[in-house]
Amino acid sequence: MTACKTIGILGGMGPAATVEFFRRLVEATPATIDQNHLHILIDNDPSVPDRTLALLRDGPSPEPALAAMARRLASAGAEVLAMPCNTAHAFLDAIRAAVAVTVVDMIAETADRVGSGTVGLLATSGTIESGVYRRVLDARGIRLVVPDGDAQRTVGRAIEAIKAGRDLAEVEHAVLPVAESLRNLGAEVIVAGCTEISLLDGGRMPIRWVDALDCLVEATIDAASMDVRCKEDE
Repeated sequence: MTACKTIGILGGMGPAATVEFFRRLVEATPATIDQNHLHILIDNDPSVPDRTLALLRDGPSPEPALAAMARRLASAGAEVLAMPCNTAHAFLDAIRAAVAVTVVDMIAETADRVGSGTVGLLATSGTIESGVYRRVLDARGIRLVVPDGDAQRTVGRAIEAIKAGRDLAEVEHAVLPVAESLRNLGAEVIVAGCTEISLLDGGRMPIRWVDALDCLVEATIDAASMDVRCKEDE
């Protein structure tokens, strides 16, 4: 039998997104009894400095906190690390340098899911300006379009509203015109490139919706070797 690896979640960015990632991980695991589920460790540390402020406004770097969180999880037994925060992937190299375990790359996994064509991105300004999506999409020959200034400010306010616990239907109503504007720019698919945006109903968007959080769920389960062999009891 091949044992499944223990998963560690770098969480708290934000807490609701961490909860949603955990929920989706459990839901996606092919298990019929408690003992078939994955061993998952969660470090929900909301004290990690704001990633967008660090990238755009010379705010304190989150790298030390992220590296420390990764080390804590690895020391506790995590063999595969997943981070449900798109913007924090701008600091992925520092996290990988801190530990000797697998760290799943949500951005690359999402780009692989997109396939080809033109992609519209709904994300924080920090994620957009860091270029983490543009680099991986360019490498795959995929064109990226992003909201203009006013539309991006709408996305930023929507993310803040979700973090503050505002009604998701209200936030969704504000984001729909931004999604439509991306379609008008040629987007054939929209990537939910912020784990707060992942909490919205992609089925209501005007074009195909690829949720980075779902891509992370699938890749994390794959990395933990959650296949039929992991479920065998003997």
